[in-house]
Amino acid sequence: MAELLRLLLRVSEKAANVARICRQETPLFELLIQEKTGDNKNKKFVQDFKTLADVVIQEMIRHDVCIQFPELKGFIHGEESNKFENGLGESVLVTVCASKEETATLLATVLNGDHTAASLLAAAIHQDLPLMDEVAESLTLPLSPSDLAIWIDPIDATSQYIKGQEKMVTEGEICPSGLQCALVLIGAYLRATGEPVIGVINQPFAQRDVSNQSWKGQHFWGVSYGSIKVSSIPKPTSPSRAESISIVLSSSEKQVVKDALTPLCGGRLTCAPGAGYKTLCVILSLADMYVLSEGSTFKWDSCAPHALLRALGGGVVDLKESLISSENEESPTQLTYHQARPGSRGAERWANHGGLIAYLDNNKLKTVIGALSGKL
Repeated sequence: MAELLRLLLRVSEKAANVARICRQETPLFELLIQEKTGDNKNKKFVQDFKTLADVVIQEMIRHDVCIQFPELKGFIHGEESNKFENGLGESVLVTVCASKEETATLLATVLNGDHTAASLLAAAIHQDLPLMDEVAESLTLPLSPSDLAIWIDPIDATSQYIKGQEKMVTEGEICPSGLQCALVLIGAYLRATGEPVIGVINQPFAQRDVSNQSWKGQHFWGVSYGSIKVSSIPKPTSPSRAESISIVLSSSEKQVVKDALTPLCGGRLTCAPGAGYKTLCVILSLADMYVLSEGSTFKWDSCAPHALLRALGGGVVDLKESLISSENEESPTQLTYHQARPGSRGAERWANHGGLIAYLDNNKLKTVIGALSGKL
């Protein structure tokens, strides 16, 4: 399991590099931002390049992990379908091939013969990028990869990634929008129970390098299994006061939720995009809580950051179930990741239908659940 963590860190860096290359290389960037018009609207290959970037990252992670851990084949799940239709009406399954040249040839069929863009993508996919982390390198964990399954969100906050805006914020502040909110999320969970045990988050666009204007990324990871709680992020050293709570929300959050929570925050709520980024804000103690009342996130959004929060003593609970549990004086219900929702179809099978609360401090969690009790 420790070797799996180290591999997930490496493939997350490869994924972040692909995301950066798609914005830095002119042939790929033009595809990324192009808006198709007129008769070309029905040609999906350029219109959905943003989705292809997601799929390329997802399939690259799947390929690299299965090469080293074949026992995970069939247990690596992602947000995207890898089936595409190009401008000629041909159906293509996007996969990573044995060689860079073969992958480039396959991608060219999706990109309607754009060999330059296909070659750039293939080169990034097959590039080996080391990512050294001293704590992860020294870790040993008593679990077999055959006990695990994986959720991938290849580019969380895709809309922010496509828009490509840059928002400069001072250290310790939440970014309201922009490239910094786009994340690569890879989470591993126990097949038997759905408990999240490994989380890797890579932020490809963490800061600009002023010397050459290129982007630098950063990564975070956490492991929570039994008594083992290890993370790249230091645990909070002292409990904060329950009466002082900072909460991050989606801008589209229900007004009744905003009204209930505003008094807890001194009249000020913060909004940010991306479920992964908002949860990362809690992980980094930029906010105490991320609250979402809608079932608009999915297992791939929450699995990786959930594992990090558990490693730090927090968690991610189902909001609806937690409100019911509080009425019965029971513990809040943590999200799990192994079972699809009965009666739902497609992506909705894996939605967090009851909403969620991501938190570090149990006392503040109770305060927020109390404030929302009877409001939803």
